[in-house]
Amino acid sequence: MPKSKRNKTVTLSKTKKKGREQKENIVNLIRDAVESYNSVYVFNFENMRNLKFKEFRDQLRSTSRFFLGSNKVMQVSLGRSVADEIRPGLHKVSKLLRGNSGLCFTNMPKDEAQRIFNEYEEYDFARTGSSATETVELKEGPLEQFTHEMEPFLRKQGMPVRLNKGVVELVSDFVVCEVGKPISPESSRILRLLGNKMATFRLHLICRWSPEEFEVYQEGLEDSDIESS
Repeated sequence: MPKSKRNKTVTLSKTKKKGREQKENIVNLIRDAVESYNSVYVFNFENMRNLKFKEFRDQLRSTSRFFLGSNKVMQVSLGRSVADEIRPGLHKVSKLLRGNSGLCFTNMPKDEAQRIFNEYEEYDFARTGSSATETVELKEGPLEQFTHEMEPFLRKQGMPVRLNKGVVELVSDFVVCEVGKPISPESSRILRLLGNKMATFRLHLICRWSPEEFEVYQEGLEDSDIESS
């Protein structure tokens, strides 16, 4: 009887080796970028949307290169202390790689980079579990934005609806979501149908390093955390 491919054994050493090679490749790419670009920024993000970020990255491809992934790997690439940093001052950049963050290597002038990041924002539909930024309530009465075929689906989302002469009708007021509270899967679907884009994808610059200077853009960061080695 032929052996099932599902039972094929993969040695742990091979998977570890592959993962190590990938990390080493990222380290080398980041170190090459340090030599190829004039400056490097740490940025963080909120409400990440992969497709939107790819479009943003592609727009800057001629002048910049981005890295997202393990903060630890990026820190190792730059150096986490004065003793192992690959260029003077880069350990300060490593200290600020926290949470949802990434690196942007660029040859753009400083003012242009700041303007592009500060002005960037893209609206999208909120995902399940995110906090509502406003209360959305639908009033009793006809919902003419919905076709009669959608009535069963709306009922499945918990909406008190019925068909009245072929028109979807809300038989009582209905709160889709409340500001500050998590959005349920049902509420997320209803907001999408309503065209309500409650999430905003933003990028925030944290700091900038160049061979000449190091700048921190966000207030409240501990100097001791940055300076310590």
